Amino acid sequence: MKSLLAALNTFARVILVAALACGSGCARPDWIQQTLVTVDVTGTWRTTEGGRFELDLEQEGSKVKGSMRLAGLPGVSNLSGPIDGTVSGDTFSFKGPSTTGEMTVNGDEMIGAVRGIGTAAAGTSSRIPFTLRRVNSSPPRSQ
Repeated sequence: MKSLLAALNTFARVILVAALACGSGCARPDWIQQTLVTVDVTGTWRTTEGGRFELDLEQEGSKVKGSMRLAGLPGVSNLSGPIDGTVSGDTFSFKGPSTTGEMTVNGDEMIGAVRGIGTAAAGTSSRIPFTLRRVNSSPPRSQ
């Protein structure tokens, strides 16, 4: 009888430890959703309408590095420089020289907007929508 009680006590402890381990994992936010990457943005992307906006990107996991060039928009000085970004699901978000952007990626097309572009003299910042198309899917050349 004593060995049966000892076995039940050990079994109860194992169940308790397993329940606590499962419960603590369930209390965390959905880490899978935060790290899910469903698109690859590596390559050269540019717009064909209005001013010229171009991104050269290289993606490794959810991290993206590259460069941007923006020219030819009325009232906007030309911008170029390095960018850092992330991909989460089908959304590409980035920060560049005096800019931030968020684009939704669908195959070889990105639709979204860039903020921080504006007339420097006026001190304004505007949200400019862009549609970009991938023109080259190979990684950008080293700079």
